[in-house]
Amino acid sequence: MGGMNYHIEICFDDGIKWIARVRRFNATSPPEALRDYIVQSEVATLKLLERTSVPAPEVFDLALDNPDNPVGVGYILMEKLHEKSLRWSATTQEQRRKVMEQLADVFIELSSYPFDRLGSLHYPGAGDIHIGALARESLTDFTESGMRTMGPFSSLKEYHESSIRLILDLILRGEMYSEQAVDAYLIHRFLLDIVPIVLSQSVEDDGNFYLKHADDKGDHIMVDEDFNITGIIDWEWAHTAPPIHAFNSPIGLLPVGEFYQGKNNLGGDEITFAHVLEEKGHTALAKYVWNGRLQHRFSFCCGYDLADWDGFLGLFQGLRGAVKVDEGVDWNGWKMAALHR
Repeated sequence: MGGMNYHIEICFDDGIKWIARVRRFNATSPPEALRDYIVQSEVATLKLLERTSVPAPEVFDLALDNPDNPVGVGYILMEKLHEKSLRWSATTQEQRRKVMEQLADVFIELSSYPFDRLGSLHYPGAGDIHIGALARESLTDFTESGMRTMGPFSSLKEYHESSIRLILDLILRGEMYSEQAVDAYLIHRFLLDIVPIVLSQSVEDDGNFYLKHADDKGDHIMVDEDFNITGIIDWEWAHTAPPIHAFNSPIGLLPVGEFYQGKNNLGGDEITFAHVLEEKGHTALAKYVWNGRLQHRFSFCCGYDLADWDGFLGLFQGLRGAVKVDEGVDWNGWKMAALHR
């Protein structure tokens, strides 16, 4: 059982094993229509990956939550990968280098599949894969008139502004950050205001969008005993993104302590990863890693769980330092100025 899904092993007489991936359901689960859309998007993503050299589980079947489903719940039937999840903290430098060599090949392969919009993959059938609205609970609004999805978008500016305005609306409606509403509103109003600065400091790209894993902490990578990558799993919530996001260093490579202390220098693993991409002849991809800290900072601060207040203060200080707005001001001083604004 993971945070969002149950995984049921299906064993056949010939020794083959599959996984039935079933969405967990509780009081906070999204409505059936959104659950189905998220499942369909994950399947579309895996179907796309079958066309590439990126190692990922093969999908055999899916069913949605509806009265015609004899099982009673929606599910995805997929290949079971038989190795172990990567534990980055338990690896040696040599093992890390080997994994990063292979991750670089994944980035290079995904850079060969451009899309024209930012959103989630959708698979309507007949072999076509389209980019549709973002398949994620936190990027979907629910009102009396029903479900309102976000996207697809033609620019990162549209995405940032729409997602932050949704958070601001939810705060005003008392549906988000209810115990720290003023702080949360000031923070996200600031984030909305600095979108032009964040974009102006971004590395120029080709204007296309590329597939990005949405939870690349490291445990999404399956490896064997020799640290060969055997598969990349958990493509739920995957979406297309501009190169500055799609090819930024995976979260698992961040120097966690320094990152949460507000320091904006790259960590050793990120530097190694950038060098690996350069050595493979892909300096264009490496530049997104070299210039990726601001993008990480901004993404982490948007919608951050303020229950981890100490962690947030370090992130927010680092963001203000990166954009050179209100840098060096402590929280109380910043809040007074933000309230005045």
